[in-house]
Formats: sequence, structure tokens, C-alpha cells
Amino acid sequence: MDTLIQPKILKGFRDFLPQDEILRSDLIEKLTRTYRAYGFVPIDTPILEYTEILLRKSNGETEKQVFRFEDNGGRDVAMRFDLTVPFARFTAEHREELYFPFKRYHIAKVWRGEKPQAGRYREFVQCDFDTVGADSAAADFEILALMKAALREIGVEKVTIHVNHRGIFNRFLGKIDCADKSEDILRIVDKLAKVGAEQVQKELAEVTGSDASAAKILDYIQPAGDFSGTLAHMEALAGGEAEDSRRMKDIHAMMVAAGIADSYVLDPSITRGLDYYTGVVYETFLDELPGIGSVCSGGRYDNLAGLYMKEKLPGVGASIGLDRLIAGLSQLGLAESRGSYLDAEIYNQDESLAIHYQKVAGQLRALGIAVEVFPDAAKMNRQYAVTDKKGIPWGILISKEDAEKDLLTLKNLKTREQFTALTPAQAAEKIRGK
Repeated sequence: MDTLIQPKILKGFRDFLPQDEILRSDLIEKLTRTYRAYGFVPIDTPILEYTEILLRKSNGETEKQVFRFEDNGGRDVAMRFDLTVPFARFTAEHREELYFPFKRYHIAKVWRGEKPQAGRYREFVQCDFDTVGADSAAADFEILALMKAALREIGVEKVTIHVNHRGIFNRFLGKIDCADKSEDILRIVDKLAKVGAEQVQKELAEVTGSDASAAKILDYIQPAGDFSGTLAHMEALAGGEAEDSRRMKDIHAMMVAAGIADSYVLDPSITRGLDYYTGVVYETFLDELPGIGSVCSGGRYDNLAGLYMKEKLPGVGASIGLDRLIAGLSQLGLAESRGSYLDAEIYNQDESLAIHYQKVAGQLRALGIAVEVFPDAAKMNRQYAVTDKKGIPWGILISKEDAEKDLLTLKNLKTREQFTALTPAQAAEKIRGK
């Protein structure tokens, strides 16, 4: 006898049971509707890319996280670790077929070989939306507004979106003679929420070679009151008003005009560790569960597409980390779980009525009701148990007498209340709550 292989999956990867995948699919459908309402269109790209495409402009930490290997043709390939870099390659490769500004959304899996932890996995879904070909406060604001709208659509109202501008930070670093170390400094500052101010100051001192410079950077990244007050503080330390600080003022004015300014804070410590961000950057936190980390982040990456083409195409976008968001919603009790998409189950009480059951099912589907017929005349306890596990709200019972009159009995499976002698049309109205 052959030895059975133990069923198992790799660490950091998961299977999804129906109730989990239904939740995820429902959220994706809501996000998709919101993206489309703002004029974004879908694209897709391959899971595998040439490694040089993915890693040409990334730091060592990113390279450590990439699933990379040599394929059967001897090519150096890697699995995409986000959807932004493939989008840059896509834009350069198809620029003659696209129109600009081009607004895309892409909902797909990505892979990172980082240490698994709560809400963080090696395989996960990102829900991206980006605009390329526009460099304006309006384009930046639209992404920020869509972030809030998308989260609101899936039932997440209590969020705070932290916004910053790397251009202002870079001007400040130039003022204190640390511009040549900007990438290292940005990555250290980006860890502030995780490791604390003391550790950040220590690492900054090591990188800059100066305790005084480290102290100045730490002072810069501390908020100074409300949005306008903090921006004035940053602007003063960076040497005065410039295009970057004017951009932030315009974005804030649009937030105020749209009536959504309360959901945004200017946070000088938000830098986003990836190298390709050049302007506005942002991260989103659940007010009731900030410890889970950012559930939606992104920024402006004006030079990313320039790695693959001579023409400069400015870009800005964001990504919702769906799996981390679902983990947060589950902890907050906001993740509604169900085992099927069905509105009703037609119970199989008599094999001789098999054809009639299918007739009624067809009538109900034509009336917009999602319904199935239990496939065999099993014991009713078993049929009820399966229905309960699927979370189906309504049951339909049809006796021979009912079948002769084209009637049925509708049962609310939660309250056990029954409605007898209904036509399929009457049952459909009851199921729809009319």
C-alpha cells in the first residue's frame, strides 16, 4: 500500500474555506464598484517577472523578501512582491496603447518571504489604484479621497489617514547637510511606530554620525498641532515655502472643501520605506485597532516608470492590504461571515418530485432569488444541518399536494416561522422582504 502524503501548506500561506472566501470576494466586489465610480479601469499582469524588472530600484530589505529562482530556461525570475512595480513595467511596455492620464485598479495576489505574524502573510491580496500621467494636487487628492471612500464602502468608518510629503523632508535633510543619507534616514524614520523614538534616534545618530543631526530629525518628525500648524513647522525647518509645501496646502484645502478633512492628519514621520516614492505619501490606520498597522498606503512615485522608458510619467496611487484589513475587521467584529450566496434551499422531501423541485427553482431564479435544490432525498435532519452550515436564511418545503397546486411552504430558518400556500412569486417577495 502506498504511503499517504500528509496534507499541509507552507508557513505563511493559507487555504480559504467558503465563509472566508465569500467575505473576501464580497469586499473585493465593493472595492471594485468604488474604484469604477471614480473612473478607474482594471488591468492584470503576470505573477512572474524578470528579477531585474522587480529589483532594479529597491533596497536590500526588499530583495530579501522576494521569492526568486531560476526557471527551466535558465532565466532569473521572481514573483511580484507588490503591484506597483509591475504596473510601471506595464505602463512603459504599453504606452502607445494607453491614454494619459491613465487610471487603473488591480486586485491580485502578491508574495513576500517575510516573517509571518498576525495579519501579515507571505501570500496576500493587494487592491491597488493608481493614476499615471498627471502631476497635480487634484490627482493626489483623488487618491486620498478614494482611500476613504473605498474603506467606507466596506463598512470601515473609523479610520485616520496619515499624510506626509517626502519632498519637504528631503529639503529639510538638505538644510542639515544630510541629503546624501536620505534613503537610509527615511527607512529609519519609517520604523518610528514600531521601535519607538529612542531606538530611531540611536539609529539616526549612527547613520548621520551626529547626535545633533539625529535630534533635529526627531524634532522635525514630531507633529506640531493640527494639519496647518504641523505644515508650517515642517515648512519653516525645510527653509520656507516651496512647490512641495504648496502642494500639501492645496490638498488640504480640497479635503476641507469635500468635507472629509477630519479623517486626515499631517504626520511628518510617515515616509514609506520604498525608494520609489518621491512626493506625497500616506498610511491608513483603524482608529480602534492601530496596532495592526497600516491597512491602506501609497504615495507619489514620479520617477518609477522612468526605469523602463525615457519619457517621464508622473504617478500616484495607493494599495489596500485586504488580508490585513480582514484580520482587523474580524477583531473588531465587523467581518460578516456566511457560508454561501444562497437565499433559499428547496428541501428534497420526495424523489418523485425531483422534476417539480427544479421547475420551482427555475421560477424563483427568474424572480431574482438565489436558490438550490438539495440533491437527494436524505433525512431531513441532515438536510437542515447542511443548510445551517451554509447559513442559508430560508427553506422551502413542497409536498405532493403543494406540487399539484403549484404552491409551497416558506420557512424562516432563523425564527422557524412558516408561511404556507404561497406561490413562487409570493415566496420571492417574502424573501426579498417586501
